[in-house]
Amino acid sequence: MKKSLLIISVLICLSCKNTPENIPISGTWKMVYAEIIENDTIQIKDLQHTEFIKIINDSHFAFFNQNINSNAHFYSGAGSYVLNGRDYEEVLSYTNSEAIKNQTFSFKIQMKGDTLIQTGIEKIEAAGINRTITEKYIKIN
Repeated sequence: MKKSLLIISVLICLSCKNTPENIPISGTWKMVYAEIIENDTIQIKDLQHTEFIKIINDSHFAFFNQNINSNAHFYSGAGSYVLNGRDYEEVLSYTNSEAIKNQTFSFKIQMKGDTLIQTGIEKIEAAGINRTITEKYIKIN
């Protein structure tokens, strides 16, 4: 009897799946750094004259980019996301760019203090996009 209980206990322990804990990403985030690596070129986003805000709730995200002094170069987008541990996947459902609309973007995320770091490869042949991006955000709410 003891042997049976031991075997059952071992089987239960082995069958338990170790699911990764999700990083708490809900909130309003301000971009403080962004880099794009494309081919052999690294481009650092100039954030001196623009503000980029990302808002994340339990299932959706939205982002807004605006020039500080004018409405020039305003753009935004939104959609749903799935978070599984450090794996973060966005589906961009709302955008004015048809080439990237309804595309899926996969990233790895991490938290360092109050900073959310998002890194991934954006590859969309129809839009001519093939690059690695890293974005860093600080939580503002």
